[in-house]
Amino acid sequence: MARMGLEKTRCHWPGEDPLYVAYHDAEWGVPEYDARALYEKLVLDGFQAGLSWITILRKRENFRKAFHNFDPHKIARYGARDLERLLKNDGIIRSRAKIEAAVKGAKLWLEIEEKEPGGFRELIWKHVGGKPQVNHFKSRDKVPAQTEMSEGLAKELKQRGFNFCGPVIVYAFAQAVGMVNDHLVPCFRHEECARLAQKK
Repeated sequence: MARMGLEKTRCHWPGEDPLYVAYHDAEWGVPEYDARALYEKLVLDGFQAGLSWITILRKRENFRKAFHNFDPHKIARYGARDLERLLKNDGIIRSRAKIEAAVKGAKLWLEIEEKEPGGFRELIWKHVGGKPQVNHFKSRDKVPAQTEMSEGLAKELKQRGFNFCGPVIVYAFAQAVGMVNDHLVPCFRHEECARLAQKK
């Protein structure tokens, strides 16, 4: 556990990085139901593969500008010129495979939104029964890297054609978008996010 000042106990992982602490305090573990925002987070977690999340977080605004604020309707229409534009943008992660995966994911997102009841949100949230799972881990060594839930979601995403969505990446995604509350019990955000889960 890390202490920031004397008033609040937090999970260990943000350390003392102000950007990371702000992300932990305001975003991580908060239930996200907006389909576009879920797509954005899944794409960014895919870009994280092989890297640290803080690396992506520091570049997130650059990503948003480069990818039209992660509007799947616009990204689905990206062509060769857009790919080259992104590959020359040193403000993001310049991986051709990951960029192509984001474009492919946007096209899949549109299909799901148009053809399936509940759309992309339902595809994601059905794997936790539509409601956040509140865990009660007291130490970081108890927090899993993946679970049966993330394995199932990763399998479905892959079957549908998404890339960079293995069970470890998907579990990190689930933690971030509040499908699971993995704030440690002593962390002040555990109870706050648990209350948000009850509102669903």
